[in-house]
This record gives sequence, C-alpha cells and structure tokens, in this order.
Amino acid sequence: MISAPQLRAARALLGIDQRQLAERAGLSVPTIQRMEASDGVIRGNVDSLMKLIAALDQAGIELIGEGAGSQGSGRGVRLKAAATVQDST
Repeated sequence: MISAPQLRAARALLGIDQRQLAERAGLSVPTIQRMEASDGVIRGNVDSLMKLIAALDQAGIELIGEGAGSQGSGRGVRLKAAATVQDST
C-alpha cells in the first residue's frame, strides 16, 4: 500500500514533477493527480498502482509500510507516528 503523502514525498525526493512520474510509470498525468489528491491510502486500479510502485522502485524509492523496518541502507525520511507541528513564533 502507498499513501498520497508517501507518493508526493517520493516524487519530491526524486526531484520530478507529475508529468515525469506519469511518463516513468506509463500512466496519465490526471491519474497521478488523482492518486496524489487521495485521502490516505491510494485506491484505484491495481494495474496502475503496480506500475506506479514499479516505477518508484526502479527510480530507487523504497516504500516503507506502517511499523515496518527499512530494507535499504541509503538515506531517507520517515514520518513519526505521533507527528506534531510546533509553532515557530
């Protein structure tokens, strides 16, 4: 499973826009836009999700599931379970 925030973060780590991700995954830009606009876990056509995940994997993105450990050894970013936003004023 991949969530919309994970997808946006993965794309940001790669430094690519939605059009470039769509090309890599063999999907349309509107499909990527719908996926990124999803609330929580992305739902949709299984084939499209598999293409997306394969394209991210090929680009070097490791998707880490809730409570799962990382298999990779590269640098990464992970959202804490109890994420809080602090006021900087």
